[in-house]
Amino acid sequence: MEIVVVGRHTDVADRFRQHVEDKLAKVELLSPYVRRVDVEVTHENNPRLSESRERVELTLRAKGPVIRAEAAADDRFGALDLAIDKLNERLRRARDRRKDHRNNKVLAPVDVRPLDEILSDGGSTSGPEPQISTPAALAEPGDSVETTIGDSPVVIRQKLHHADPMTLDDAVYEMEMVGHDFYLFIDKETSRPSVLYKRKGWSFGVIQLDNPCGGAPVTDLA
Repeated sequence: MEIVVVGRHTDVADRFRQHVEDKLAKVELLSPYVRRVDVEVTHENNPRLSESRERVELTLRAKGPVIRAEAAADDRFGALDLAIDKLNERLRRARDRRKDHRNNKVLAPVDVRPLDEILSDGGSTSGPEPQISTPAALAEPGDSVETTIGDSPVVIRQKLHHADPMTLDDAVYEMEMVGHDFYLFIDKETSRPSVLYKRKGWSFGVIQLDNPCGGAPVTDLA
């Protein structure tokens, strides 16, 4: 298992790198096919955020979906412990899911609203659209660029991901594995770009985009 530790706006000491390797040694017990774990450490200079000035993000790459966890604390050792706890919990859920599939267990249905209900609740905004500078082309999955909106301090980060068509159930599972409140995917049944997002409790919502211009449909080549 390869462990890559990088610092964002901060230096990472050898002592912390060794601590990361020691802590992640047990990951292979829950995920035997793990190939690599990316560890990103970010330092926040704002004194008002002293209680969460150190953020650690873990990204595990193995056979299957990418699993991600992150946490923040007043020191990076504490943030690492919190992030690893989240990562281990998601690895246990992934392992249990594999067992359920092997045993042909029926998974619980996903509670989602119809598309027309989502659209009826959405509001519209008026006024001029912000001018966003056009970034360089994102050529490969994993590429990312940062741009700004005009002269404002707002930074937009764009990243390119590879996407295989998947079912709604698989999208819910992968969203939980990366720990996000939303997940962008291509619906296997409709070939539409779709966004899955969390609502209150254990319910989810889905927004899909239709393509009236007649673009080429997405097909599953697997």
